[in-house]
Amino acid sequence: MTVKPQGTPVWADAMFADVEGAKKFYGAVLGWTFGEMPSDQGAYAQAYADGKAVAAVVPPMPGEEGTSRWCLYLASSDVAATAAEVQRHGGRVLLEPTQVDDLGVLCIASDPDGVVFGVWQAGVHEGFEATKEQPGAFCWAEVFTREPARADAFFPAVFGYTSQQMDDPNVDFRIYHVEGEPVLGRMKMTDDFPPEVPPYVNVYFSVSGCDEAVARATGLGAVLRYGPVDSPFGRYASLTDPQGADFSILDVTHLTGEEPELTDLP
Repeated sequence: MTVKPQGTPVWADAMFADVEGAKKFYGAVLGWTFGEMPSDQGAYAQAYADGKAVAAVVPPMPGEEGTSRWCLYLASSDVAATAAEVQRHGGRVLLEPTQVDDLGVLCIASDPDGVVFGVWQAGVHEGFEATKEQPGAFCWAEVFTREPARADAFFPAVFGYTSQQMDDPNVDFRIYHVEGEPVLGRMKMTDDFPPEVPPYVNVYFSVSGCDEAVARATGLGAVLRYGPVDSPFGRYASLTDPQGADFSILDVTHLTGEEPELTDLP
């Protein structure tokens, strides 16, 4: 078993009241196929891109009906210890560490500003199987928060991240690293976000052709929130799917411009 370093994004799933509708939508937009993963915990439809596991869609848990959102899971070698660190640094544990058959151990937590994320201690389910360049695969994620200082204190304290700040006075953006590799972004939410939009983790999935994927998504009832826009990291767009879950798509082969200057932080 390959153990991912602490804090590495290793999995993503989302709850949907209409699981079959979600499967049809993401299958058409991202090319996913699905298989049912047997579990005592209930139905779990795992998504595949070219035969490699990339995500899952699930029915809502009791009390979560009507809430559709993507959840990013960060690696831990000891979920119970990570849950304790979450609480020690001002976060909340929303779901206590739970054994999921022989697949692994999970918990759901939030940072002090309410950004919800998962923690995963791998068993036989090690997480993402596809590389970020593969269409349909998870390729990036960003914490969107109105309290960047609190996020910048919390996530490095819990997961041991090092950080770099983008040198742009107009954008408050930071990158968290694990063992020198960028794994997660942090973006300050501006006044462009309505006050009723809570802080969240935005997940990105790779596509081959951003504009074509946007057309497929909006044709199936998604709402385009931003883009498509060119960047040094690829052409991307942000959308809300027909059941209200936010996500982004990124064509990592379409690179434009120079990467921004970054400042290393202690």
